[in-house]
Amino acid sequence: MPIVRALIVLSLSALALAAPAKAQQGNYAIRPGDTLRVEVLEDESLNRNLLVLPDGRVSVPMAGPIPAAGRTVTEVQRSIATALAGSFALAPTVYVGINALAETPEQGFEPLTVYVLGEANAPGMIAVRPDTTVLQLFAQAGGFTNFAALKRIQLRRTDPATGTETIYKLNYKDIQAGRSPNGLVRLVDGDVIVVPQRRLFE
Repeated sequence: MPIVRALIVLSLSALALAAPAKAQQGNYAIRPGDTLRVEVLEDESLNRNLLVLPDGRVSVPMAGPIPAAGRTVTEVQRSIATALAGSFALAPTVYVGINALAETPEQGFEPLTVYVLGEANAPGMIAVRPDTTVLQLFAQAGGFTNFAALKRIQLRRTDPATGTETIYKLNYKDIQAGRSPNGLVRLVDGDVIVVPQRRLFE
């Protein structure tokens, strides 16, 4: 067990070195769009990258929504450990680090801000050019993990005038095979792509 603990500490130390310098400071205030790396020593199935959503929270399995924006990684770490405590016989050992900062838009165009959540290789808030399509966004998000439910991807779009959210279902396998035109759908500001985890035997 001490060896496992040492390996996790080492991996998060490497993560801190890879993050921008300002994020390595203990007083860095987390922002919406940042991506946090969360690791739980007692249950590696909870280890994952989590996007800080526009409302400032991260969604942690078994813990629920945890406030993150405006707080330090140490504060978020404590909150997650407290929220998870009821699910373990002993207090869980939780580590939180900055995996990536919110992207800074390129110069020369008015970007759209979209979000990719779930089983993408590079989830997070992404600034894209106008006219970017769903398929192009998949590429910018680095494709999908081996656990992605590729037939149940969602595009969530909110009408700014009414606040009504519409959910569109996307089947990446059909898009990839040319059986669906949905990959050519152009994104609008605030779109959220959700890539769920596939079920057993799916």
